[in-house]
Order: sequence, then C-alpha cells, then structure tokens
Amino acid sequence: MDVTKYLLRIGYNGPPVPSLDALRALHRCHLLSVPFESLSIHCGEKITLNPQEVYDKIVRRRRGGFCFENNSLFYWLLKELGYQTTILSAHVKNVFTKRYGPPCDHMVLLVDLSGQQWLCDVGFGNSFRMPLLLEPRTEQTQENGVFRLWPDGDMWALECIQEAAELQRSAWASLYKFTLEKRKLADFKSMCEYHQTSPSSLFFCKSFCSLHLPEGMLTYMGLRLITTTYTGTATCQKETRELEEEEIPSILKEKFGIVLIGKLKPKDVEIIPPPPIY
Repeated sequence: MDVTKYLLRIGYNGPPVPSLDALRALHRCHLLSVPFESLSIHCGEKITLNPQEVYDKIVRRRRGGFCFENNSLFYWLLKELGYQTTILSAHVKNVFTKRYGPPCDHMVLLVDLSGQQWLCDVGFGNSFRMPLLLEPRTEQTQENGVFRLWPDGDMWALECIQEAAELQRSAWASLYKFTLEKRKLADFKSMCEYHQTSPSSLFFCKSFCSLHLPEGMLTYMGLRLITTTYTGTATCQKETRELEEEEIPSILKEKFGIVLIGKLKPKDVEIIPPPPIY
C-alpha cells in the first residue's frame, strides 16, 4: 500500500499519528470519498478479498466497493498508520426482508485507542460517519443521525433512530448485530461469494452505488437516482429521479466519479428472504 495515495484518494490531509481526532477524520473522509457499491457484480467483474486487488480498485481506479472491500482496505490503512485494529463479524438486518443475515454477513472493525474501544464501519451505506464508542446504551449523535450500541447476549446490536410513520414518531431500529470475536480476512471468503451469487443478497439483486454527502446522501439503484437531504437529527427528505439505461454511465461518472470497464446491466429485483435462523 502507498499510504500517501490512499490519504490523497479520501482527501485526508491531517497528521498521520494515531489519535481519536485523526481516526474520526479518516473515517468520515473515507465515507465522503469512496462509494458503497455493488456495480462489479453487474458489469462482469469478480470481487475478491485480495488486499492488493482491493487497493488497486478503490485507490488507483477510484472505484468503491461493498463492506468486505471498504472495511478490509480501511483496516489495512489503520494498521499501516499504527492503530490497534481488529476485524469483527456482523449479521445485517436486511431493510427489505427484515431478517438477519448469516455469520460473516458483514465486516466491521474495532479500534483500541487510549483505553477505549471504537467501532468503525466504512462499508454500510447510510450509517454512522465517525467511530462509535463501544459503550452500552449511550446515545451518540452525529450529523446524519443518533446511534447507540446495545448488548444482546453475547452480541452487540447497532441501532439508530429512524422515522416511523405508522407510529407518528421516531423509533429505534436495529441495523446489525456483531460479536467481539477476532476474525481473519479469510473467514469472509464464502460470504464474499454468497453476496455475489445469492438471490437473498442485496448486492446480487440490486445494482447500486451510494455516497455520503455533507448534507445527505446520493444513491443510484437500478433505474433510479435518489437524493437524500437531512432535515433534522433523524429526519430527511428524499427525491427520486427515474433514469433511462443509457444515462447511467454519465450519472456514475459525474455524480460518483466512477467509470466502469464492462457494460453495466441495471438490476433491481425483489430479494428472496433467507431462512429465518437469525
């Protein structure tokens, strides 16, 4: 890895010495610069967990990636900068099926810094922008929402406040659960394949690309472009624009800085719920 090129890619120009301020800035810079996307699956590219291939894709080719790519690359960066960092496994609660995925469904990171532990995740779409302190039941307010970590047996649950129209108020919603068991990159190999081939995976069923913006988020999905603007701590407005297929390459280039080598096949089909085990 060329750390200087990575930091240039994400627009970070602060000190490289490990500190909480630097960790927060690195985390936010990555999310505001590197898209969360499934485009490789829909344009004939194979996704691997090879660190050098992920680095080439995101840093040199200025692409994005899904959780295993973004978080494994961020893990590599943090290790290079001297942070004590651990890879963890998580089960995501699918927003479409409302069910949790299998083990190693998602990768998250835990950083030990000055006697405290911080949850990091730069590969989960609309989630926290700066690391969360691993402290139970503490509400942590950020520019894009309010989050908390909730002990659940031998696991922890990440929750956020979301608008619940049917309740006419905001309510806590679970995003994913994770354990504190140390994992290796190789542990995610089978789920990396699963998310590229399973009709129960968001990534296989939907071609999408999402990027954090200072004032909200921008998401391409299927034949739609969705602009999210934050209007409060847990509220937002969304505008959806229908797209023609021939528009998509220019949208990806102009809005996300992405130029694909292969031809994208737009996809936005219903996800088949996985077995209700988790």
